[in-house]
Amino acid sequence: MAKQRRLEGQRRKSSYGPSLALPGPILQSILPLLNIYYLERIEETALKKGLSTQAIWRRLWDELMKTRPSSLESVTCWRAKFMEAFFSHVLRGTIDVSSDRRLCDQRFSPLLHSSRHVRQLTICNMLQGATELVAEPNRRVLETLASSLHTLKFRHLLFSDVAAQQSLRQLLHQLIHHGAVSQVSLYSWPVPESALFILILTMSAGFWQPGPGGPPCRLCGEASRGRAPSRDEGSLLLGSRRPRRDAAERCAAALMASRRKSEAKQIARAAPATRVTRRSTQESLTAGGTDPKRDLHPPATSHEAPGTKRPSSAPATSSSASASSSTSSSKRAPASSAPQPKPLKRFKRATGKKGPRTRQGSGAESEDLYDFVFIVAGEKEDGEEMEIGEVACGALDGSDPSCLGLPALEASQRFRSISTLELFTVPLSTEAALTLCHLLSSWVSLESLTLSYNGLGSNIFRLLDSLRALSGQAGCRLRALHLSDLFSPLPILELTRAIVRALPLLRVLSIRVDHPSQRDNPAVPGNAGPPNHIIGDEEIPENCLEQLEMGFPRGAQPAPLLCSVLKASGSLQQLSLDSATFASPQDFGLVLQTLKEYNLALKRLSFHDMNLADCQSEVLFLLQNLTLQEITFSFCRLFEKRPAQFLPEMVAAMKGNSTLKGLRLPGNRLGNAGLLALADVFSEDSSSSLCQLDISSNCIKPDGLLEFAKRLERWGRGAFGHLRLFQNWLDQDAVTAREAIRRLRATCHVVSDSWDSSQAFADYVSTM
Repeated sequence: MAKQRRLEGQRRKSSYGPSLALPGPILQSILPLLNIYYLERIEETALKKGLSTQAIWRRLWDELMKTRPSSLESVTCWRAKFMEAFFSHVLRGTIDVSSDRRLCDQRFSPLLHSSRHVRQLTICNMLQGATELVAEPNRRVLETLASSLHTLKFRHLLFSDVAAQQSLRQLLHQLIHHGAVSQVSLYSWPVPESALFILILTMSAGFWQPGPGGPPCRLCGEASRGRAPSRDEGSLLLGSRRPRRDAAERCAAALMASRRKSEAKQIARAAPATRVTRRSTQESLTAGGTDPKRDLHPPATSHEAPGTKRPSSAPATSSSASASSSTSSSKRAPASSAPQPKPLKRFKRATGKKGPRTRQGSGAESEDLYDFVFIVAGEKEDGEEMEIGEVACGALDGSDPSCLGLPALEASQRFRSISTLELFTVPLSTEAALTLCHLLSSWVSLESLTLSYNGLGSNIFRLLDSLRALSGQAGCRLRALHLSDLFSPLPILELTRAIVRALPLLRVLSIRVDHPSQRDNPAVPGNAGPPNHIIGDEEIPENCLEQLEMGFPRGAQPAPLLCSVLKASGSLQQLSLDSATFASPQDFGLVLQTLKEYNLALKRLSFHDMNLADCQSEVLFLLQNLTLQEITFSFCRLFEKRPAQFLPEMVAAMKGNSTLKGLRLPGNRLGNAGLLALADVFSEDSSSSLCQLDISSNCIKPDGLLEFAKRLERWGRGAFGHLRLFQNWLDQDAVTAREAIRRLRATCHVVSDSWDSSQAFADYVSTM
């Protein structure tokens, strides 16, 4: 036994150095003197000695980072937080390690030493840091990041050059395809660059091909190492030794292949060429004698293995397919009124030091498969978006894959892809939206999708088609969808019905529309409406929805549509309605009755910013529900009418409810009188098991809170959990407020804040 302890001591000494054998008091005295490298190394030993280094890491954060974490953020480990931020600052060059002795040590690499603590990495502006990470000196840093990084974020991206995009391609390949990154988030990109946006999307979906002049990936295996795509693989992502791809994957591959051709030509700094119109593009594709290097895959082919040589008649097949597409489009309108094709509109590129992006020669435009794909898919596009009635051409519902100009191949294995995709305030053009939809239709590994304020417009129908196609894929994992936008061509309830119908296995659905759609106003002329297969009148099949959150625009909502969604959601456990307005209290009562009859598993119910002053009987009906465990009435004007009669009725209902655990009443002008009435819920003759109470923003004064605390003490009620008191008028008498909170903390956990009510009082009076 003694020998074993001696050997263990030797191992510790060799691993951590002689300083780790110091007694606890000595070790505690030298901890503040160590630089971050030694401090991080001896963390484990300090914990074994019963010493915590959190205070030291917090002090380092305050002195070196000079930022204060958000009040909503709960920091569990200051060491990990500091090292992650330190890595980002060193990578971007925003911190000088030689300026402080605690950061400088020639025996350590700052990036390598801190990389194992990085769980999320943010890339900003001109893709700063991407080139440094893929450089050969930082090879070990990238390998460490591949195993530690889980979330990759992009913020405020700007237009980047070809070299930066090539570095980003390699970085994403290492971190996603061969790493552990499971979430990609894009924030605030007002004018997305098409090439960069498609690059991020396709790499996130599991696609990979080295860029022009880029080094081969050493991790992809000998089969594909250093292998460039052949002429006959124009729209394929991988070579003939890789598995076959389906139509959506081949489409995305074609987009990336075309973009890489353009990037290679940009390097030559050629003179810009005039963009061709759809008609000139189609004519150049259908004309005879086309250069074989610009041959495209024949759209009519149904099954073609990657890498298979096509017969010499392939160009003619492609030409005939393009011609037939043009002919079929012309049949949809009289010849005299046929609109002339217009050029595809894109966001204008910002001119910077690198100058505008250029293409080489007019012939390069005709071979741009990127344009060709969207011309064939959107034959009737007018301006930036297609009309509502034209988007349901069957391109994404699997009925006619040839309308995309690509063969339909069965889905097969791909590189590793992410499971969570988030797009916040990233406007999606028709091109970008169609690319996203193509990828989504076979993105089976995707578990959570967030699209927030992307300006989808009529592209929402393409999205619904792609989600329906994804739902039909074997192994589809999509369980959470968060969708919010300023406008929607569909009313929110019809949109919800369409989503639930398309994704019956969805567990979480959060949807918000800020402004009403045109279809909410039937008097709008030319309002053709959405495709029939999107809003069919048939009943919604039973689904697996467990959590539903809806944010409504202004205007009365049809209660029967909401009830139809609730009836089909028998597994619903949480429902949240924000700013919902109904034509009458009877309609609101119909919704509540549906919840009681069909949603027996419902546990949490939340109403926010709804006028329930005339729905007091419906509120009492809810409080008597013996299945609900938590109810929220946030800014619902509950006590605006008949408070003297309604409060006793409400308290009586709560006293008889033994299943309700949480009641949240923020922003309802409860006042001192209402608070004292609620105190009776905790009386001795009450069977209530309420343990969470939120009375924030209710005009409560210190004397009323003190009396509330005394009543709880008098009834001898034990600790009942949490009491939230944010934004009340407790600053009017600080001494009384402190005494009230002291008494309350003997029975519950009190959460409050220091809030200046002087300005808020003026706002309150103005709204009375």
